[in-house]
Amino acid sequence: MFDKREIFHNILRTWYLKHKRDLPWREQVSPYYIWLSEIILQQTRVDQGLPYYFKFISKYPTIFDLADASEEEVLKLWQGLGYYSRARNLHATARIIASERNGQFPETYAELKKLKGIGDYTASAIASICFNEPTAVVDGNVYRVLSRIFGISTLVNSTAGAKEFKALAQHLIDSDDPGTFNQAIMEFGARHCLPQNPDCPNCVFATNCEALRTGAVGKLPVKLSKKPVRKRFFNYIVMLSEAHNSTWLRQRNGKGIWQHLYEFPLVETDKEVSAAELLEHEGYKSLCKKLSVEGLTLYNEEAIVHKLSHQHINTRFWIARTSDTDEKAVRYSEITNYPVPVLIENFISEFPVFKN
Repeated sequence: MFDKREIFHNILRTWYLKHKRDLPWREQVSPYYIWLSEIILQQTRVDQGLPYYFKFISKYPTIFDLADASEEEVLKLWQGLGYYSRARNLHATARIIASERNGQFPETYAELKKLKGIGDYTASAIASICFNEPTAVVDGNVYRVLSRIFGISTLVNSTAGAKEFKALAQHLIDSDDPGTFNQAIMEFGARHCLPQNPDCPNCVFATNCEALRTGAVGKLPVKLSKKPVRKRFFNYIVMLSEAHNSTWLRQRNGKGIWQHLYEFPLVETDKEVSAAELLEHEGYKSLCKKLSVEGLTLYNEEAIVHKLSHQHINTRFWIARTSDTDEKAVRYSEITNYPVPVLIENFISEFPVFKN
């Protein structure tokens, strides 16, 4: 156990300077770059998020460029990254900073936290890295590092755990160089103190790690049990009007998943249904009452299971042909212009009609 916090952050800093990754937002410290990278990397691995970072920087090199974009354009660029509320909040905050603050980010943790989509972690990262404010970051990597080194079994996803780990990280932070400290402890958790099979014998904290001493590495950190997974059944009705070379898309509203993204007309059922059952479903009848549907065929017999954090969506696509069209029609050639969930994107990319 560490008697002095200086020992902790000196060991950590030495490891970091030797092993840190060459990441683009570290080359030039900019609040815009740091903010963008942190929002993209929330619940996302670096290797998955890096291409999106480059896409955003290329298309929106300044926060004013991002603010000037439409939400639909931002969602389209974000497509496939998931957790789309991050993109909506990113765009909303860009507009606030551009219009109300002349493009300048707040320079304190307290003021940063007032912005949409910026919580404790992101505010701490920006404040420490860009403005040298000694406020500690606490994320999954930090929980893991601290719980193991200090042998803490408090539930990390509890109110008490959040307070305890934040207080410990705040106590340990290098007040002279908080940005480096925060990046170092996150990097150490991401690259060395791994969730599974960490390299404990060659760890720089091996002689000080309480979990290694007591054989509890695999048991820490401790988390509350996950919520039960909700099982849902989606039936997408893919309307094909070959006379008009068009289909239907609609925008999802409300507070559920995929808010403001587009999808084919949806009939959600409480179980997997046959064609006959779907034809009798009130949702399908309501959808098709103004159209002359000439046939309904199932595209994928085996449901595609799309897994989200707390729900599994069992999806089948039904092809409905019609000679009619209406104001919701989208030309086949334009369908890829719309931001859609990755589930819909995959279908569009493989469906022959939309390839022409």
